[in-house]
Amino acid sequence: MKITDYLSNTERKDFTRQSNWLAARMLTTNWLMVAGAFMLAHYWTNPLSIVIAIGIISGRLLGIGVIMHECGHNSFFASQRLNSFFGQWFAAKPVFDNLGQYARGHLKHHRYAGTVDDTDLPNYSAYPVETSSFKRKMMRDISGQTGFRFMASRVIGTAGIFSADPEVRRQAQPYLSMWLTQVAMIAVLHFTLSAWLYLLWIGSTMTLYMVFARLRQVAEHAAVPDALDRDPRMNTRTTYANLLERLTVAPNYVNYHLEHHLMAAVPAYRLKRFHQLLKARGAYEETRLYEGYVDVIRHVINVPGSQVA
Repeated sequence: MKITDYLSNTERKDFTRQSNWLAARMLTTNWLMVAGAFMLAHYWTNPLSIVIAIGIISGRLLGIGVIMHECGHNSFFASQRLNSFFGQWFAAKPVFDNLGQYARGHLKHHRYAGTVDDTDLPNYSAYPVETSSFKRKMMRDISGQTGFRFMASRVIGTAGIFSADPEVRRQAQPYLSMWLTQVAMIAVLHFTLSAWLYLLWIGSTMTLYMVFARLRQVAEHAAVPDALDRDPRMNTRTTYANLLERLTVAPNYVNYHLEHHLMAAVPAYRLKRFHQLLKARGAYEETRLYEGYVDVIRHVINVPGSQVA
């Protein structure tokens, strides 16, 4: 597919135009939702408020991760300097990542998507999976097993600062600043609400966030028509999301993933309009667009006797 068959040069420039205002609004909205969840749990502390807060925070962890992703593409703010600063300190570090390392790996995924060299292919190649297998994955996520392995990798990475090898110490430095960011979050909570609320952040990261992240990942590339076809319409999926899904598994328009692979320079806040124009011009006449994440899950689970289209 050639995007030039559907968009003029002027339209492409319009869709890839970055806006500091729209970027700042999206970033601020995500953090205000996190703050609201903390306030809910602080001022109305009971099991129900804790569960609601964890649900909100888990969705925003994914949302903040999406912003890290956007900044990694230098497509969020209008300057590389702003993308680097906010993408690192207000997105990547809070969600236990490092912008530079993430971006280098992720750009390889874009470069090789639709080939056997796609670095993310192992995450999707097993799909469709049996129902029992999918349930086991969900159980590992919600029970904290996946999250424990995730955190263990961060601890092991941080331990490199004690290495005698200068290169290992250099590679460990981003992990150290990541933990310092977590300490800063605890301090902010201590002086504004209560330090114990950080347990909601770390608990969400290790449990429900892992569920949301897996469902987002599955929806993007699992059981697609042809994972080894260079046409994004064959190796990537767009899924329509309702309000609940946008609050959890599809924040910040991440569900328009096919559009992102068609033109990665389009900022997240313009993806929906980009999708609507492409659809109106016939770019998706032979492409299945999924009506929600339940629709996707049904598709990627290989029920005996069924066929995956």
